[in-house]
Amino acid sequence: MPTDLNLASRFLSLSRTLTEHRRTATALLVLALGGFAVTAVAIAPLVPDASQLPQRLIAETLAVEGLLAQVDALASHELSLVRNEITRNGDTADVLLARLGVSDAAAARFLRSDRTARLLFTGRTGKRVQAVLDEQGALVELVARFAAESPDLARTHFTRLTASRMAVQGSTQWLARLETVAFGSQARLGSGTIRSSLFAASDDAGVPDGVAIQMAEIFAADIDFHRELRKGDTFNVVWESLTADGEPVSWHDGSGRVLAADFVNGGKSYHAMWFVPPGGGKGGYYGLDGQSRKRSFLASPMEFSRVTSGFANRLHPIFQTWRQHLGVDYAAPQGTPVRAVGDGTVEFAGWQNGYGNVVALRHARDRETLYAHLSRIDVRKGQKIEQGQHVGAVGSTGWATGPHLHFEFRVAGQHQDPLQIAKAAETIALDAAGRTGFQAELPAVQAQLRLAGLMGAAPGLRARFE
Repeated sequence: MPTDLNLASRFLSLSRTLTEHRRTATALLVLALGGFAVTAVAIAPLVPDASQLPQRLIAETLAVEGLLAQVDALASHELSLVRNEITRNGDTADVLLARLGVSDAAAARFLRSDRTARLLFTGRTGKRVQAVLDEQGALVELVARFAAESPDLARTHFTRLTASRMAVQGSTQWLARLETVAFGSQARLGSGTIRSSLFAASDDAGVPDGVAIQMAEIFAADIDFHRELRKGDTFNVVWESLTADGEPVSWHDGSGRVLAADFVNGGKSYHAMWFVPPGGGKGGYYGLDGQSRKRSFLASPMEFSRVTSGFANRLHPIFQTWRQHLGVDYAAPQGTPVRAVGDGTVEFAGWQNGYGNVVALRHARDRETLYAHLSRIDVRKGQKIEQGQHVGAVGSTGWATGPHLHFEFRVAGQHQDPLQIAKAAETIALDAAGRTGFQAELPAVQAQLRLAGLMGAAPGLRARFE
């Protein structure tokens, strides 16, 4: 029998003994209280000299009441034991239950035969499983939590599979149900200093990669994280740590949305906080001055990734001649999603010689963007596109030596540096009602960022919050 069950049995035995010997238990508790009083006297000399303090005499009769009732409640309390496991490759119903310390043939048969319950052993491993046992060690309920099947829900929801033992018309039956449930969240704080790279600094600070990527996205229009990071740059960040029914999320890094961040790059400070305008408006990031951080153009057509060839002269990898490179190349795995950097209309979607599969978008004010070497195209000519919408995926079609994205930005037909365009792009200011709500939330956000900075300066303090 597992150690946890032995402890539970001993605890139950103790509660029954207390019930049978109530008067003895009461006497022991009174003596214990007396022992606490003696201890208090023993440590009294460690406090300041009482003769130097104001004195008042208070007389009060203390009655020790309700101890027998508490003993009764303890004896009647139904004990349960909870154990947790993570599913592994090759798990079967019997193997998983054995690892949970459960010996229940009926439960094992149900997990093997029920269509819903069998989902526990299909798909990806790493599902978090919780078993609830009664005081005799019999399985009462099995709850599994894992990633939502729909990619659109995977960042905000999880799947809960529950198998329960229930009494139905005098017999015991097992039932299983499947639910899609929204994550819970807790605010977490982090602070770091750049020594070599953003990811190295976030690792040292205990900040998940997903949060580091979001920070790079939030400040991308102000900071080129590929070329402008400096040793000694610092950041503070507040983010959502996701929970599934209060339990840690094990199937990804558990990071939700960044709620607030500041970044000092080259001595200049940048700030952002997540804010949802009153009246059901769309949430977004704003600077502490209330200016939206959303620009009419994103700094990059992909999430934070490594730039391999910037907007400059370069040695052409195929023709081995020096040529002006009129765009930016992004190295990324085959199939990585490519997004539109701004609202626009698809002007071209198809094959274009050395560019391979290409998507060209036309934007307002005679501006165009081009996405080349795609492995696939997800849009059609004439289609209206919103900023951030996927237009294709990274590939190596056309004149390409390996999977990457070639990205160009043109203004009135002239090639421009995409990062400079993003930095100069228009921003949006809050209206009067939105600014009032923003100013009401601002002090709490600033306090959180200051606390994050203090935690970064004092690792011992950070450990107390983790």
